[in-house]
Amino acid sequence: MEFKTPYSKRNKLRRLVWSVVWTCLARPFPRSMAMGWKRFLLRAFGARIAPTANVYSSATVFQPWLLTMDDYACLAEGVDCYNAAPVRIGRNATVSQRAFLCTAGHDISDPHHAQTDAPIDIRERAWVCAEAFVGQGVTVGEGAVCAARSVVIKDVEPWTVVGGNPAKFIKKRVLKDGNC
Repeated sequence: MEFKTPYSKRNKLRRLVWSVVWTCLARPFPRSMAMGWKRFLLRAFGARIAPTANVYSSATVFQPWLLTMDDYACLAEGVDCYNAAPVRIGRNATVSQRAFLCTAGHDISDPHHAQTDAPIDIRERAWVCAEAFVGQGVTVGEGAVCAARSVVIKDVEPWTVVGGNPAKFIKKRVLKDGNC
């Protein structure tokens, strides 16, 4: 699969071109301006982005061709989406300021520290709060909240709140209208 070789020469060239395009053509726009243009740029590089998704100019996407964003999904200011493997952000899900989505790591039992990677799936109505870290292979369940600065290295159950380092269950999330 393509996401297993993010460091091939071809992929390095694609990432270089992508980085220049995003830096020159998207970053100059402040905050949430020109969303349609930014979605267009991401789609031009293979991202699957709903027409209502939001990506702020200061967000960084390592490989847009491995990014999927559903309706009203958001990558806020300063988000680092290091997607050496696929990242999916579900409908109405938010990844807040300076959060880090990291799909790659290294095999610590391998003497050569071979790269490992696994997708991240942030489900519908989930919220990854400011400066949280979400590691490879993690699924953030529907409606779940990863508190600010939490370190999420295991799946998060739907409609729960987790926080801390490592992230631990804090409480169930219940919406005021009682639908969850």
